[in-house]
This record gives sequence, C-alpha cells and structure tokens, in this order.
Amino acid sequence: MGTGIVANAAATLPRGFPGLRDAATVVWVGAALLLVVLAAGYVRQRALRHHAADPALSQFFGAPPMALLIVGAGTLLLGRRIIGPRAALDADWVLWSAGTALGLVTACTVPYLMVTRHRYAPDAAFGGWLMPIVPPMVSAATGALLVPHAPAGQPRLTLLLACYAMVGLSLVAILLVLAMVYSRLVHHEAPTGAVVPTVWIGVGALGQSVTALGALATAAPSALPAPSARGAAVLALFGGLGVWGFAMLWLVLASALTVREVRAGLPFAPTWWSFIFPLGACVTGTGALAVRTGSQVFVWSAVGFYVLLVAAWAVVAWRSLHHAAGHAFRPGGRR
Repeated sequence: MGTGIVANAAATLPRGFPGLRDAATVVWVGAALLLVVLAAGYVRQRALRHHAADPALSQFFGAPPMALLIVGAGTLLLGRRIIGPRAALDADWVLWSAGTALGLVTACTVPYLMVTRHRYAPDAAFGGWLMPIVPPMVSAATGALLVPHAPAGQPRLTLLLACYAMVGLSLVAILLVLAMVYSRLVHHEAPTGAVVPTVWIGVGALGQSVTALGALATAAPSALPAPSARGAAVLALFGGLGVWGFAMLWLVLASALTVREVRAGLPFAPTWWSFIFPLGACVTGTGALAVRTGSQVFVWSAVGFYVLLVAAWAVVAWRSLHHAAGHAFRPGGRR
C-alpha cells in the first residue's frame, strides 16, 4: 500500500519531471510483487480468526483492500506500458472489484466487532481505528478512474453514484473517529512509542477524501447531465479545499507529536509505514486541487509533498528490510 502510493502519486503529479514516470513504473512493479508475496504469506499463516479477535490488530484489516485498490490503480496509470492497455484495464477492474468488496466488508465488520466483541479503555482510541473505514474512500478515488471505461448509460452512472455513496460512507465515519482520537489526545497522556506514527493516518484519510472528490468531478461529465457535473466540480473545489485545510491542521499536529517523540527516542516499528500513505494522499489531494484551481501554490506544494514522500519511503523501507533481516537471522529464526 505504501509502496504503491509512491508510484501512483508520481503518475498524478501536476508537474512532470524527466524519468519520473519510468521510475514510478519500476516502483509499481515492486508494489505488485510485494502484494502477491505478502498476500500468499498471510494466507499461509491462517491467522485471520486470531487477528479478528485482537482489538488492535483487527483495525489493520483495512490495509489489504487498500493495497489491492492502490496496485490496481497503478496498473491502469502505469502498467499499461508493460502489459498493454487492455490487460491493464482488465487487471484494474479485477483488483478494484476485489478491493472494494473486501473494503466494504471490513468497514462494516470491524466496527461491529468493536461494538459487540472487543472492549476498550477510555484512552484506547488511536489512529489505527481509521484503517477499516478508509478503504471505501480509496475505492471511490480509484473507481473514478474506471468510470469512463464503464459501459455508457446506466452501468457508468451506477458506478459513479456508488463511488459518491462510498465517499459519504467513509467521510462521515472518518470525522467521527477523528473526533474520538482528538478527544483521547486532549483528555489523556500524549501517545508515545509505536502509537505515534498512527496519528498520521488521519492525514491520509482526509487527503484521500480530497483526491476522491477531485477524481469523481473529473469523471462526472461522462455520466451526469451538465448541471450535476458542474455541481460535482464545485463540490470538488470548495469541499476539497475545506477538507484539505483540515488535513493540513492534522498534519501539523501529527508532525509536532512525531518530532516530540523523535527527541525522546522513537523506536522502529511496522507502524512507521503509517507515515507513507498519508504523505502520498497529501500529494494526490494537493495535486487534484492544483489541477482544479491552476494555483502554483498547490502545484509546488504537491511537488514538495512528493519529495518528502520519497524520502520517508526510502527511510522506512530501509529500516523495514534491516528489521526483517535481523529477525530472519537471529538465533532461532529462519535462515
């Protein structure tokens, strides 16, 4: 998911750079291979029931559907140069359909488990609670790319309207969870250790909302009458600007908490990947506003976010490989 957004964000930057698309294609290939390897490894573990019973681990069921959706979108945006336009489109339809179905199941099932099975302390809310409810928003953003390729008429209209419904489903749930996370932050001790990076997930959820509104407004004229399509464009502009502003506030808060914890000694953990997708969503959301407004401020902000994204991805990927190697070759580990 994190590696895939590095590729996709490059493909959607409002300003191109020589060789960037080629590099993004290589990253997309790596993300696709990682998806296959990690999915196969997880299936072999047969840990689904155990993870569903865990109040913390169950939140991260949102990651697999988002990985399917991001790699699928990358296939359409970048993979066509390798496997051809028809195969790329077919692959994206399959990955988008699977990711959307799995994401909707996750968005419904995990909150149900939280209500009926899991028990939480008053200070339990954390950024990971956003993970199961964000996939429908990613489905909306990536589904917009498929709208022009759907059969004209009712099928295309249905796909567009379904994507807008998923925006509403996810955005309202995101705002509810962000309110709970904020309440936890101000009423209890500041988060420490591996929990700190998960605060960034709020940035990703909001940034992906801006991305979805922009992408759907671009696709709307192919399915909606002109007045409704113009309304979609207005919503993408002013609604997107409002959500983007809130995302920047959350970005500042997350950054300040991270700097505070780095000074105290932030230990490496898999949650460091929580830095990556949110930065990628900042790139795509800011880029969508750049295209819609023509503002150079948004253009160069998107470029700046992308530079930060690549730097963060390089650090986290290296630390992850180092951690995995240490785990594999420690006494008693696999060799």
